[in-house]
Amino acid sequence: MNERPLLSVEHLSVRFHTRAGVVHAVEDVSFQLNAGETLGIVGESGSGKSVTCYALMGLVPMPPGRLAPESRALLGGEDVLACSEREWSRMRGKRISMIFQDPMTSLNPYMRVGDQVAEPLVIHQGVSWREARALAVEELARVGIPEPEKRAKSYPHEFSGGMRQRVMIAMALITRPEILIADEPTTALDVTVQKQVLDLLRQRQQELGTAIILITHDLGVVKAYADRIQVMYAGRILESAPAEELLGNPLHAYTRALMRAIPAHRAKGERLEVIPGLPPSLRDGQEGCSFRERNMLGNSSLCLRHGTPELIEASSGHWVRNCPGCLARP
Repeated sequence: MNERPLLSVEHLSVRFHTRAGVVHAVEDVSFQLNAGETLGIVGESGSGKSVTCYALMGLVPMPPGRLAPESRALLGGEDVLACSEREWSRMRGKRISMIFQDPMTSLNPYMRVGDQVAEPLVIHQGVSWREARALAVEELARVGIPEPEKRAKSYPHEFSGGMRQRVMIAMALITRPEILIADEPTTALDVTVQKQVLDLLRQRQQELGTAIILITHDLGVVKAYADRIQVMYAGRILESAPAEELLGNPLHAYTRALMRAIPAHRAKGERLEVIPGLPPSLRDGQEGCSFRERNMLGNSSLCLRHGTPELIEASSGHWVRNCPGCLARP
């Protein structure tokens, strides 16, 4: 018998009501996350990756944001989307934590680093500040901060970008959460530091058994670190499969286009591949295949013009939008 997933997201839809119309930022997204698993969510900017996870953290501002009535996200059997702000204040940072893109804007510039790492223990576990600060120093050491006792008394501006991201990892994991959401945690870091940060996340995951949702636009990153990958575009999941299966046998034209755009796949001096055009407007919904206008690796003339392509299971565990034009090969 299969174990019940740690997190089960069902029919999640997030819409923003603006003066210019309703923006369908996330539309009918469903997926599961198992304990200790890393799920990679990839796609271009504006595809709905971050909004999906902000909704799971109770961070979508309402208004203007609204969740569709059928949206559910079951964490250990509890629908977190139905939590009140008071319930979220007890859960956020304890059962589910998040690392944001830019640690400099996420860390308090007026608060010492050690106190910021210690604060979740004080809030969620009732630990005294003295004990929490001692545990924070230990956590800073685990994430590779040199001279942790000394650096705990420093302020964020005294750290490099890579060290600030290590501090964010320490803050997120010090309460031993069940789920960690990493929203493009290596943005603006050089390649060497990126690998250090991602290796550190994997090491701490193995030690703690934490499940990770890794949001990125870089397929090269998820290739090395994710167990499963789901590809998002225009607010919807277009393809989802175990990492090895999806990268070895991409079915949707958008997934194939993303893979061709990875610089490492091109010979030195060879022209880099790009996806032409721009994603469609998410205002007032979509009709037909959202990738039709940019489909260069399938047959755009066969793309659906009415209705929404259905998400079907093409093979065991490999799901894809059933658009004839996007599944076609040139």
